[in-house]
Amino acid sequence: MSQIERVAIVGGTHGNELTGVHLVKKFQQHPNLINKQSLETLVLLGNAKAITEGKRYIDKDLNRCFSNQDLQNPNLLSYEDKRAKEIKQILQPQNQSFADVIIDLHSTTANMGLSLIFCEMHPLLLSLAAYLSSINPLVRVCINPQSKEGGFLRSLCELGFVIEVGAVAQNVLNAELFQQTEQLIYAILDYFEWCNQGNIPQINSSLTLYQYISTIDYPRDERGEIQAMIHPHVQFRDYHPLNPGEPIFLTFAGKNILYEGVSTVYPIFINEAAYYEKGIAMHLTQKQQKVV
Repeated sequence: MSQIERVAIVGGTHGNELTGVHLVKKFQQHPNLINKQSLETLVLLGNAKAITEGKRYIDKDLNRCFSNQDLQNPNLLSYEDKRAKEIKQILQPQNQSFADVIIDLHSTTANMGLSLIFCEMHPLLLSLAAYLSSINPLVRVCINPQSKEGGFLRSLCELGFVIEVGAVAQNVLNAELFQQTEQLIYAILDYFEWCNQGNIPQINSSLTLYQYISTIDYPRDERGEIQAMIHPHVQFRDYHPLNPGEPIFLTFAGKNILYEGVSTVYPIFINEAAYYEKGIAMHLTQKQQKVV
């Protein structure tokens, strides 16, 4: 396996997700916390202007601006399009190779706990996930191939991934989640250091994966107005099974709307506040086991 030479830790891709913002600021002030002998660590605040203004973004979602097509389009002049091009240059300084790993720090209003989100089942990332879940059973792993083509920051390199933590409100810090995320970053950097030294921990583990299937929107009328809410039996139950015929939404008149799928699914990102504008009530996943 090739050496992992540069790891980029990015916080504030969304300016109102404060866990990543303040972890990056902490690492900027105390770089010794993340320094490793065999690899360089780079820390970066993503959407700097949105962070200052306490917003998710200024003109558009920065985390949809990193497709090759958009990065090469000089006619895209929104703040986020310009910032995406700047970030790509920062991650690949002149006469240097691109960052080997991108760790993109996010927080969510959904009850996602400590979640790792990968674009694909890369063997090194699966081994990392198996190690992290062996030392912290709260870690969950999601595979979302869709994110590889969606202009996400993590798609810029093969080993890019997201740490998504919640539930925490936008523009709010949660000390417990902050500390859990910080410890997860230290464990990730330790693992990459061991990989470089040829001392990879041997973990015989059956890793639980949640494979993305699709998204579901809220029920809406012909004008696009929401007609129902997440059902109380589903709210905050990310990673729990949802079976056909069980309630998934509740209308404002108190009527249950049932899940009409043909098999059991495991919803995640349930009722994420930032997804209302995207027409997403939740993601549906399949639960799988993989021996690592």
